[in-house]
Order: sequence, then C-alpha cells, then structure tokens
Amino acid sequence: MDLHAKYPALSDLRSRAQKRIPKFVWEYLDSGTGDEATKARNRAALDRIGMMPSILHGEFTPDLSTTFMGHDMPLPFGIAPIGMSGLMWPDAEGHLARAAGRNKIPYSISTVATQSPEDIAPHLPRHSWFQMYPPRDADIRRDMLARAKAAGFKTLILTVDVPVASRRERQVRSGLTNPPRLTPRLALQVAMRPAWAMGMAQRGMPHMRGLDKYANAATDGLSPTAHVGYLLRTAPDWDYVKWLRDEWDGDLFVKGVMRAEDTAPLEAAGVDAIWVSNHAGRQFDGAPAAIEALPDIRAATKLPLIFDSGIAGGLDILRAIALGADFVMLGRAFHYALGALGPRGIDHLVDILAKDMESCMGQIGAQSLRDLPATITLSPR
Repeated sequence: MDLHAKYPALSDLRSRAQKRIPKFVWEYLDSGTGDEATKARNRAALDRIGMMPSILHGEFTPDLSTTFMGHDMPLPFGIAPIGMSGLMWPDAEGHLARAAGRNKIPYSISTVATQSPEDIAPHLPRHSWFQMYPPRDADIRRDMLARAKAAGFKTLILTVDVPVASRRERQVRSGLTNPPRLTPRLALQVAMRPAWAMGMAQRGMPHMRGLDKYANAATDGLSPTAHVGYLLRTAPDWDYVKWLRDEWDGDLFVKGVMRAEDTAPLEAAGVDAIWVSNHAGRQFDGAPAAIEALPDIRAATKLPLIFDSGIAGGLDILRAIALGADFVMLGRAFHYALGALGPRGIDHLVDILAKDMESCMGQIGAQSLRDLPATITLSPR
C-alpha cells in the first residue's frame, strides 16, 4: 500500500487513530485541560507565523540536517515523552525507541511510561533521553538516576511545569483512571476496537512499570487524573535543579520553560539546554501559546533551545526553528501515528514530516535550516 496516497498528512493519521483506539484512550491522548483554550492558542499562534515565498533559486535539495548538543542529526526533530505511552498502543515505548533508532532521531521516555528503563534498554537508539518527574525522596531520586544511566540514557530531562496535577476534564469524563480499571463502560469501548484489544490482551493492561519498585497501595485518595507518581514526586525549586546538576553527569535539559527571565538562573545552575513548552495545553488553560514565548527566550539565552506544543506538521517545525528553536519534539503526533497504523505509522510520520519540510523549504528558497529566520514575515502575536 502507498501510505502517502492514503495518509498524506498527520491529520489523516489523527483521524484514523481516533477510529482505532478506545474512546477513553483517545481522550487521554488528545485532551488538554480546562476548556482547552491553551491548546487552541498553540494552534492559532503557529498559524499566524508567515514565511515569505522566494523565486528563481533553481533546482536544489533542501538540507534538513542539523547539529544539536554536538551531535550531527539528519533531521531536526524527535520523539517527546508521553506518560503511559503503552496505553495508546501495545509496546508503544519499544516501537518508538526502535523507530527512533532506524531514523536516527532522539527518543525520550517518561518516568510514568508503561515500560521501565530496564525494559527499554535493549531497544534504545543512540540519542536516548530520560524524562524525570522529580521524586521527593532523595534515595528514590538517586536510584532512579542510577537506573536510567545503567539502562543507557545519556541525557536527563527535568520536567518543571507539573507542580500539581492538572484537571483534564475530558479525561475525567471519559472514565479513565490511573491505573486503568476496565469498567463495563470502558470494556464496551475496548470491544469496539479489536486491533487494540487483541494487542492489549497479549501484553496485559498497561501500568507504570518503572515505578513498581517504589509504589505502594495507598492510591485510593488520588484524583482520577492522578496516579502513583503523584505520591512520589514533588514540585521542584532552584535548589532541586542544582542538586540534580551535581548528581547527573550527562546532559541536563529543563522542560516547561515559558519565561525569558528564567534562562539566566538556569544557565547559572549548569543546565545544558532549555525546553520551551506549555505541556501542549495539558496542564494550565491560561498559558499563552508556547511559540509566542520562544522569540523572547531565544533573545535571552545562548543555550540550545528545544521546542514543543502544537506542532502538527513539517511547516510548524520550520516555523519553530525560524523563531529560534534548535530542535523540535513531537509527542501526540507519534502516538497518533501508532494508533493509526501500528509500528509502521511511526516511520511513515517521519517521512511525512521530512517531505513536508522539503516542500516548504523549496517554496521559500531555504536550502538549509540556517536560511529559515530570514523568511519570517509575520509575528506569532
């Protein structure tokens, strides 16, 4: 089958995924929080960014490669962490890690993944990043870091924009809890999605395997959107970042930055890269679009910048790079691809994004990513 003929865009994969995974899983993956105004602002702000077409450049093949953190990469994007990936598709973390290796792009796994660092270690690509929700207990922190390092992760991502649990009302309405409990209502939804159901029957209902070592049974008082991770983690402060920098000898990224004034103290703390993100609208419904924050943060620091939130195609990747991002990460998108086509969807999405970038760069006369800033014509705000 010619996948590009049937599914030429990420929107096609998203539509198919909605038809292939149970509704409660879809609501977990696709939802924001509140009225989803931040999620909508992410999209609207990206759409406001214009790039000027340019003519008479002759034939050329755009160069999509970049150098990030001292590594040559064939593409300027990678796979962002999403908690409970394995709920979206059986063995999601394994499929994503292996596909990242095939495509030579970074893969990042969440603390609250359905596979542990030890599970995923045999499948890790060269560029493997471990995303950490900050444990409160220092012994658990050290153990978690040691496990990530032993598994082969060289880069640590500290997520700082989840100081409290978000509401995620769509998820609550769906009936999904953590860990998932198969009520009659949810069981009916599963029965209507046979491919997903068969895969889950073979692997068992997913849970946060990486936290099994630290978990206890005292989860009954948690909200439906919370999970065992909330019993373990804390809201980090600046001292926490400094402690982590002392304990971790690899690259340290801080994810969830939206204020330019936070860049100087992050630099002083020894952070290696800053990740500009509003958690794709999943945490706070009053936040501005992440792309609106990117230019000011770029002007405030020389540190490498990673960007996510609202990316829905190759053009959006180019927009983010043009406004100052050194690298772009996509989370929901790769899970839409998995839900739509299983493992082959991941490689197809990489191909979609690359072809989209090449087409757009041809239209604006950009032979490399370095040419992109000069093409911007409209501000995101």
